[in-house]
Amino acid sequence: MTAYDIRAARPGELDQVEALWLEASRWLAGRGLDQWQSPPRRWRMAESIEAGDCYLAFRAGRPVATITVHGRGDPEWWRHDDPASALYVHDLAVSRSVAGQALGARLLDWAGALAARRGRRWLRLDAWKTNHALHRYYLDQGFELLRIVDLPHRTSGALFQRPAIPSPEPEESRR
Repeated sequence: MTAYDIRAARPGELDQVEALWLEASRWLAGRGLDQWQSPPRRWRMAESIEAGDCYLAFRAGRPVATITVHGRGDPEWWRHDDPASALYVHDLAVSRSVAGQALGARLLDWAGALAARRGRRWLRLDAWKTNHALHRYYLDQGFELLRIVDLPHRTSGALFQRPAIPSPEPEESRR
């Protein structure tokens, strides 16, 4: 199994985080999906990095994926679901150079372990409402589709969660 190092992104790595997001955006567009086709939210990425919520996965010293994990549930979606009981995943993007190596699944497992270590019961995420292949992917990763919230001003809204489970991996692989 390929080794990856995961650590919080640093302020000087904003360009790498954005590049991973843009690569994913182009890949989605090539598949005919409208997900992530608006200009990147660089300010949001910078805020996530500054807060310590944005992480990078490295292989051989090169960033190959990014994930944002934090404890703030969007009140338009999660207000009735005990928002404090979960960590929330956003902006998971994996470079095409490592596609097919289950890195997305490993990052979700890593985030679930982080949630468990922080005393949270759930790992939650929202997905694009119209990306049914992504919905199947999350179901295959052990998530449950709770509901789809259809708000006219939001394109996301497929709400998923799974239990936060401690990781069997040694601590040093979860940097």
